[in-house]
Amino acid sequence: MWFLIKGAFWFSLVLVLLPLFDNEAATKLQHGPSVEIGDTVSAASEALSYLSALCLQKPDVCEKGAETFVALGHRAREGARVAYKLLDAQFADPADNPADASAALAQPMPPLAAAEPEAAEADTVVTGTIAVPSRRPDAVR
Repeated sequence: MWFLIKGAFWFSLVLVLLPLFDNEAATKLQHGPSVEIGDTVSAASEALSYLSALCLQKPDVCEKGAETFVALGHRAREGARVAYKLLDAQFADPADNPADASAALAQPMPPLAAAEPEAAEADTVVTGTIAVPSRRPDAVR
């Protein structure tokens, strides 16, 4: 959840700073409303203290807010996946991606490296059950 909040903060900061690099936008904004840094920091700290007090007074509001941010995070992740697929379909090099999955499966596998017998024995994994520890005896009083 904090990742989304921090991401939204930095993205909005980038959007606020982008007009500094465009002369036309900078001249438009000179005649717009101005912001005092001290007043902005003061308002932000008061808003943060208000939100923390709200969570203490009404915890159900914060729980629902957290659930909302989790749901939005899942939607954002799916949206990023869809955007990646669209961009990959548009800009991917056709030589890198086979036309279909069957062409990828038809490619021969590289030969396995010949391993020494001692090295193969050292790398073996033994599977089985894990013993459940028994209960500790009660302390004598």
